Amino acid sequence: MFLLVTWPFMGADPPGQSEYHLSGGYNVTIHGTMSIHDWVETIGEVTGDMVAGSHAGGGTDVTAIRIVMVVRSIRSDMGTTMNNKTYKALKADADPQITFLLDAPVTVLPFRRGAKPIALAGHLTLAGVTKPVALLVDEFEFTADSMRFEGKQMINMTDFGVKPPSALFGTLRAAPDITIYFKTVFTILSK
Repeated sequence: MFLLVTWPFMGADPPGQSEYHLSGGYNVTIHGTMSIHDWVETIGEVTGDMVAGSHAGGGTDVTAIRIVMVVRSIRSDMGTTMNNKTYKALKADADPQITFLLDAPVTVLPFRRGAKPIALAGHLTLAGVTKPVALLVDEFEFTADSMRFEGKQMINMTDFGVKPPSALFGTLRAAPDITIYFKTVFTILSK
């Protein structure tokens, strides 16, 4: 399975396909709730690759996506204490990265927010546990040399064996459901 997903990144692109890399203009945040208020964390270091090409019907055939997020680059709006609790909960020492890999090729037509989201089926690895997910894309645009995706991924931390962070001797506890929001631009590397 791993080889099927990663083969486009290990050699020549398939015919009619090009390789894209995540540009520096991304924004990836994690949103959750605690017993007294909502919280937001920003993921500072994200890398990504994508293999895609034009589809005869005017859309884009996306063959492969790999996104890697560095756990210790996560910064909370609640400060250093919450950062450290997040790193511990996500087992940053043993598993320093969160990854998403696309499972199967998909054809995407350009659309704006408000249209029905499309689901990119893949696998998310978090805290050393890999589970199938459906990455929901709310907006997609492409030009001759770039592609922009916006969307979200809702997950339950306990599905990945992650104990939600807590503070003040457990009186403040994060809810297990979180949402990862992403705004990404992939730029073409080769044609």
